[in-house]
Amino acid sequence: MASILNQTQELQQSSKVLGHVRCESYFLFPGESNLSDGLRAVLYFLGLAYCFIGLSAITARFFKSMENVVKHSRKVVSVDPVTKAQVITYKKVWNFTIADISLLAFGTSFPQISLATIDAFRNMGERYAGGLGPGTLVGSAAFDLFPIHAVCVLMPKAGELKKISDLGVWLVELVWSFWAYIWLYIILEVWSPNVVTLVEALLTVLQYGLLLVHAYAQDKRWPYLSLPMSRGDRPEEWVPEEIDTSKDDNDVHDVYSDAAQRAVESGNRNIVDIFSIHSATNDAGITYHTVADTPVGSSTSKRMAKNATVFDIWKQQFVDAITLETSESKKIDSIYLRIAKSFWQLVLAPWKIVFAFVPPCNIAHGWIAFICSLLFISGVAFVVTRFTDLISCVTGVNPYVIAFTALAAGTSWPDLVASKIAAERQLTADSAIANITCSNSVNIYVGIGVPWLINTVYNYFAYREPLYIENAKGLSFSLLIFFATSVGCIVVLVLRRLIIGAELGGPRLWAWLTSVYFMLLWVIFVVLSSLKVSGII
Repeated sequence: MASILNQTQELQQSSKVLGHVRCESYFLFPGESNLSDGLRAVLYFLGLAYCFIGLSAITARFFKSMENVVKHSRKVVSVDPVTKAQVITYKKVWNFTIADISLLAFGTSFPQISLATIDAFRNMGERYAGGLGPGTLVGSAAFDLFPIHAVCVLMPKAGELKKISDLGVWLVELVWSFWAYIWLYIILEVWSPNVVTLVEALLTVLQYGLLLVHAYAQDKRWPYLSLPMSRGDRPEEWVPEEIDTSKDDNDVHDVYSDAAQRAVESGNRNIVDIFSIHSATNDAGITYHTVADTPVGSSTSKRMAKNATVFDIWKQQFVDAITLETSESKKIDSIYLRIAKSFWQLVLAPWKIVFAFVPPCNIAHGWIAFICSLLFISGVAFVVTRFTDLISCVTGVNPYVIAFTALAAGTSWPDLVASKIAAERQLTADSAIANITCSNSVNIYVGIGVPWLINTVYNYFAYREPLYIENAKGLSFSLLIFFATSVGCIVVLVLRRLIIGAELGGPRLWAWLTSVYFMLLWVIFVVLSSLKVSGII
């Protein structure tokens, strides 16, 4: 908080004009300070909104890379003792529960994590912690829990029910999510009030590892470490897929070919199906098929074809970036809709051209694109922090209020998209709701823990002092409000499971009433938290 306030004071090297404090800072040109504060606020808000559009664009590419990472299979060859034929076993490298908690939750939360980490580095050397990161992460947790649940409950078709099939894993994730915010309150108000020590920051980060171990233990039903709850009637394929009979069975697990085909076929899609990572043929993530003793085809020719496809896809990324009218929009009869779509493509074009430099997702099982996407997200997050400083400087609005509202909603957009797709496409509600609870855990253990660890380590060696929290009371109050409203949210989900039989969907009237209730809880959180940090209550 001190970092943002100090920067705001520096930005406001004020020249008083008719008693009004004028912000002398600027984003690109010094002449910006000559514009009226109202016009500057509008322009900076538009810039912030455009950055959120960029975050959505790069996050979609991030999801494509993550999909390839999680789908990676390990080939195991054995010989059947009876038939003496070769049996090829494809075992999934990633456990789906761990993928949900780590890659999926970490990916959807990375804009907030980047924002908080950048704020920590900007705050380096200050004895007081920055407030932009924690405020955004707590506000993002509220946005995840309330508005995203409000959207997901409406996604199934009228009368369709989608319930959590593995309640054991969900309960583990839920308990760790609630404990994360209880732990944060203990740090701020109980253990060392208004201070964060190196030990507290380190313990916060380490608890993320404990969450991974506990969730994996529950998924595998390890004795003594898991709840004695049987797995529900989870279907073998969590996401129904269209079967292409023209495909040869030997190419089922050719990750490179599959990725290349998806990239070519969906080059103009704005949303990627990130939840096909759950479409394993069985719960263990293992697929078998028998091959003949003699090799089929030339591996050298296949490798050459793959390399050619990689360059073709990368080239196609730049072609798609500068294409204003796609083949899909040409099929639209209404000229006005076609113009609107072309205009939207024009708005997205600068971001698409920049993000086209991210390598195709089918290289190295998606890891290179995964890392490059994270770097681009960090870059956009840095620009977001700059716009936030300017908005606070020009309008005088408390940075915490901006973090609770605009920043939290904008950086949580990937979470909304991810859970919405899951609620629409999956046969169960597991990933749609797990993404929400896991993202909230990641927000605390990683999003707040890592920045605090950076600052506490620096302060320990530089000053032999802990990290001080200036507005700890306001943040603690927000945590209490969040905890109270989140209990109201979970109670309704439990009642829906007991009465209707599912957390998502159901009769349209009840779905809408639930959605409105969740949105009301979010409004209560935002209003009370904003009033508290602004000193009004």
